[in-house]
Amino acid sequence: MGALFEIARLLINTLGGLFLTAVILRFLLQLARADFYNPISQALVRITNPVIKPLRRLIPGFFGIDIASLALAIVIKLLMIVALFVVQTGSANFNLALVLLVAVLSVFVTIFNIYFVAMIATIIMSWVAAGSYHPAVVLIHQIAEPVMAPFRRLLPPMGGIDFSPMIAFLALNVVKIVFTALAVQIGLHPQSFLGLLLLDI
Repeated sequence: MGALFEIARLLINTLGGLFLTAVILRFLLQLARADFYNPISQALVRITNPVIKPLRRLIPGFFGIDIASLALAIVIKLLMIVALFVVQTGSANFNLALVLLVAVLSVFVTIFNIYFVAMIATIIMSWVAAGSYHPAVVLIHQIAEPVMAPFRRLLPPMGGIDFSPMIAFLALNVVKIVFTALAVQIGLHPQSFLGLLLLDI
């Protein structure tokens, strides 16, 4: 059972995780008003359109926010959690409301992690690939900019050094700690099955 569970876990996390990441990236790129004609953007659209286009007929956007993509990401994470739970326990007896809450928290933690990676990549590329117009570099900058811009306005560059990434990192860490504390408050002990799923994303 242990080996079968590990294989199932690998497949669920890999296949589900890849599609989940594509959906979340599409959501973030639209939120950032990123370049739609970028080849990476086009690839994400092709991958996610078969599900998102029909879903948008049921869930319209709100103030420019692609609610359908966000809802799809939560559903994908929900299905991943349920699949892992059933494979491990052999039972479908679970608290749907709690699992849904874990799915929502996990999606937002994933979004924070993507922002972390995007900001780190932006800083590194400013040293080694400044002025690059590679499609990946452009999209990473566009993803990170909505997070960096407010802090850059609050803390303009001093002596040619931009300290806004440091403040943005601190702010994201604070939000992530709040999410973790919320998970504990609702009974998700870090060593519990759902608690581990929330952290293992």
